Amino acid sequence: MDGAGSRFVAVRFALLALVWGASFLFIKVALEGLSPVQVVFGRLACGAAVLLVPMLAARRRWPRGVRVWGHLTVIAVLLCVAPFLLFAWAGQYIPSGLSSIYNATTPITTLLVSLAVLPDERLTRTRTAGLVVAAAGVLLVAAPWTAPAGAGGSRSLLAQGACLAATTCYGLAFVYSRRFLRDTPYDPTTIAAAQVTIAAVVTAALVPFVGTTPVRWSLPVVASMIALGGIGTGVAYIWNTRIIQAWGATLASTVTYLTPVVGVSLGIVVLDEPVHWHGPVGAMLVILGILTSQNRLGRFRRGAVPGLPTSPTREEPYGKDGRDDAERPEPDRAGEHVPGVRAAGREAAQRLDRDRDGLVRGESPEIGREALHRYERGGEVGQEQRDEAEHPG
Repeated sequence: MDGAGSRFVAVRFALLALVWGASFLFIKVALEGLSPVQVVFGRLACGAAVLLVPMLAARRRWPRGVRVWGHLTVIAVLLCVAPFLLFAWAGQYIPSGLSSIYNATTPITTLLVSLAVLPDERLTRTRTAGLVVAAAGVLLVAAPWTAPAGAGGSRSLLAQGACLAATTCYGLAFVYSRRFLRDTPYDPTTIAAAQVTIAAVVTAALVPFVGTTPVRWSLPVVASMIALGGIGTGVAYIWNTRIIQAWGATLASTVTYLTPVVGVSLGIVVLDEPVHWHGPVGAMLVILGILTSQNRLGRFRRGAVPGLPTSPTREEPYGKDGRDDAERPEPDRAGEHVPGVRAAGREAAQRLDRDRDGLVRGESPEIGREALHRYERGGEVGQEQRDEAEHPG
């Protein structure tokens, strides 16, 4: 990729962090004139309309088969309807910045779900340490000892619990998607368009029963809904897909660590939300726990940033459809250039590419856990073979 193209991808990455980090600000403003159900319906309707554009422009074929649509419906509920409703409801009682911090726990809840339901997942010492650190961060963010007595304090704690329930829904959706949609022939944009459209239809069915609150339109409310739905749930997903194609899923997923920074900052600057020391410190512990559980800290110490290209050259395209513009997988596997290991590394990268359906299309992206583990194990094997080659006997 040339310098101009790389800078353009970097701009998309920055915009993605800004849009997803601002999602909770938009929710907070939209709630001034809409009920939580109305906010979610408007968001999904706008997102579906935007995602319909690339579907029609590229003449993509919609998924076929009752079974596939059934799986997509389950994922739409877990990935869009339920978490969006929970975050919108919670936004009535807690600051937008606090919601953005809880959203950053998605990788941890995904790991917990994976450990609970997938037989091939194991609780290693590294993962245990990461979970303990992240749990301490969540406790520090919640700070139940600071909650005021009475109904106000109870609603605040309940709203924070709703945020954690929302990220658990994300984790369930990722695991379900990996289990039932990983071998489907449809690209991420098609899957996203189908999921968001289904979610919009499901939410529309709820509006007559729980979304009849009178609407109070205003320019901030309308602008927030357009930004939240059209950009945050529509355009941002297309940006994310392009970033994954250019940088790889590992580096693209680091946007998760930037969204709470943006969310808290915008809450302070735009909404004049109060911030206490335990919120940012707890958020840092959550991110540290994520990095620890994913075994990334060791890579940083070795000077290798996961997913960051180290050479401007490229080799054969590795994309599943053999596109010439597909970038080579990042040289994050130590043994990529050892004979006999490079082909295995390329195959692992292709599997990782296929597993990117596990990326979150709500506020935070997250790569499929099993794909990441295969990716890391390939690096460990490659390192061993490199050591043997450099130090025979």
